[in-house]
Amino acid sequence: MNILITIFALLSTVAPERVDSVMLPMIDIVAPLKTTDSDGKGAYSSTVVGRSALESRHINGVKELSAVVPNFYQPDYGARMTSSMYVRGFGSRIDQPVVGMNIDEMPLLNKNSYDFELFDIDRVQVLRGAQSALYGRNTSGGAVNVYTLSPLTFQGKRLVLDYGNNNNLRLKASHYASPNSSFGWSVALHYSHSDGYFMNRELGEKCDGGDNLAMRLRLQWLPSQGWSLDNSFSIGYADEGGWAYKAYDPETGTLAPVAYNDACTYRRFNVSDGLVVKRFFDNITVSSLTGYSYLDDRMRIDNDFLPLDYFSMGQYQREHSITQEFVFKTRNDGVLNFVGGLFGFYKHTNLSAPVRFKQYGINELILKNANENYYHLLSGERELSLVEDNFVIYDDFVIPAYGAAAYMQAKLEIGNLNVEAGIRANYERSTMDYDSRSLVHYKTHKSDTVPYVPLNTIYRGENSVNAFEWLPSFSIAYKADGWSAYVSARKGVKAGGFNTQLFSDILQTKMMGALTGNEQQVDAASTVYKPETNWTYELGTHLSPLADGTLDLSATLFYIDCRNQQLTVFPKGMSTGRTMSNAGKSYSYGVETELSYRVGNFRFNASYGYTHARFIEFISGNNDYAGNTLPFAPRETMSANLAYRMPVSKEFAHRLLLCVGWNGVGRIYWNEENSLSQAFYGTLQASVLWEKRHFGVSVWGKNLLGREYNTFYFRSIGNDFFAQGKPAQFGVSLHVNL
Repeated sequence: MNILITIFALLSTVAPERVDSVMLPMIDIVAPLKTTDSDGKGAYSSTVVGRSALESRHINGVKELSAVVPNFYQPDYGARMTSSMYVRGFGSRIDQPVVGMNIDEMPLLNKNSYDFELFDIDRVQVLRGAQSALYGRNTSGGAVNVYTLSPLTFQGKRLVLDYGNNNNLRLKASHYASPNSSFGWSVALHYSHSDGYFMNRELGEKCDGGDNLAMRLRLQWLPSQGWSLDNSFSIGYADEGGWAYKAYDPETGTLAPVAYNDACTYRRFNVSDGLVVKRFFDNITVSSLTGYSYLDDRMRIDNDFLPLDYFSMGQYQREHSITQEFVFKTRNDGVLNFVGGLFGFYKHTNLSAPVRFKQYGINELILKNANENYYHLLSGERELSLVEDNFVIYDDFVIPAYGAAAYMQAKLEIGNLNVEAGIRANYERSTMDYDSRSLVHYKTHKSDTVPYVPLNTIYRGENSVNAFEWLPSFSIAYKADGWSAYVSARKGVKAGGFNTQLFSDILQTKMMGALTGNEQQVDAASTVYKPETNWTYELGTHLSPLADGTLDLSATLFYIDCRNQQLTVFPKGMSTGRTMSNAGKSYSYGVETELSYRVGNFRFNASYGYTHARFIEFISGNNDYAGNTLPFAPRETMSANLAYRMPVSKEFAHRLLLCVGWNGVGRIYWNEENSLSQAFYGTLQASVLWEKRHFGVSVWGKNLLGREYNTFYFRSIGNDFFAQGKPAQFGVSLHVNL
């Protein structure tokens, strides 16, 4: 509907001639809404990566900002669906993220949508530390703000053709126009294809290739004095493989080739529309942000990742979400400035997660267990058998969620001293209706004369989780010429939720109980996990010591105190599921530094992050993991990038740019025991760009030394698996700017 409103607004501007004499206020319609500082160096830890850096380094997704942003890590877990982010030791493999993501101020409420192609992006801002006072749910670790190109600030046509090894193809085409000073429109298209990098030995084909298609339409209009409308509509489709998981032998410490017998695929279709309406008064700006998104995705995986007929799993999700926010922000540079607002959301999810047990899985996980531990101990010709050589456990869920919040953050400037305080009242509620069921036919005697009888196992019910949180924030900053320093304290929250992936295990337990005559009531409490909260404390500084502004430095010391930490736990033994557990208490402390220096034709950027994150309390079964390092997040991140504009004649090139970069990550522990880990590793990137007038050619490479490293670990039915990072990548890119 928002796109229709803006189209009607566009039609109303049609006239026989341009009206350039309309006096418009001095407004910046693309400025960030939720900040009270004007220089981007407020009392927070932040990294901004602009369009030039994104394009010269061939950064195609937020994942490639790992290590470039200190203490930020978004690994490649095997598919776009698994787009987990880790900041300062905290993160989440499944369900709720610790980092919120906003595109042109519109929040994405489902992290399945986080992994998308960055094309025609003006800048990406990564805020580290709790941001919940202003951004709300699931920003206990930070927020990623993506800003696309505005047709009112950029006009022209852009075409990019990119081709690399393994038949990697990217095609980007866009058009930006502003027929008059008060209206602009743009359309941008993206298509990518990859044959993949990892061969599935069992199927004899690469398992991680795929296609991705996206389109974005943006309309911006200044209809009259003091008004602006900005509508962005996007649609995307991805169809890919993934999950190139290799079995790990703990005795030899080696990885087997990828080898599983059921194809793994992921398909995602998403639509989103966001309308931002701003009214500019003399001293305040009032903004209305209305967002709608639709997500339809389908995952199919060989859940045992072995060349055996254990079981396979699907996950089919359809989700509608609506957000509405009103933001009030002062427009002057007076003594007192504030930003505040009201926020509400509604999200409705239909989710199906069927698990199909196959012959080998039935024999090993059900019949063998029941016969060895029960029926073979009985007298007579007793043995459990099923008539089915495969059967399905159906898990269907309906999960509506809604929430509301009111917030305010004010800054008082007293000379060089800035005192800032904020508070957010945040409430949300989620409900899960679950319907888990399966039908098999069984008998418990060897005799052929005994008939099979049906066993219909059903587990239905409803659970809910709701939470109200006060989310305060405080900071004191001192600003002088060329430097500033600050201390801050902020509370963050990560929403609670439901362990939908646990239901197949619950139904297996009920089924085994019925088959052995020992059926027990299953407690549904384990299917719910509580919100995670933390307090983030920072001491930081921003420095620009040179008068010409060519050197920028920043440094931050942080400490995080976390309660009810949400942690993905893999059950012991031959279990097939995983669960999100509230681990108890944990803490994290560390440092972040960034440097940017420009001299002559050189530009140098570097960053370093160190995190020491450990459990204070965490007991799982009979194991006490207090003092152990939090898994899945790196202890250190490092990055160094050098760009050199080589002096050449204008007849040869208008720009000849050499870029060399190195990113390092590690050590990463893979389990609560800290018995498995990935050592620190680094990857090398480089590119050479030639440009003349409207045309350009770039030759580029990533992980040029072919460094092998692991990005993910998990355990299933007693087996360990790892995913590895992509090998060396290289290619050539052609672009046209008109």
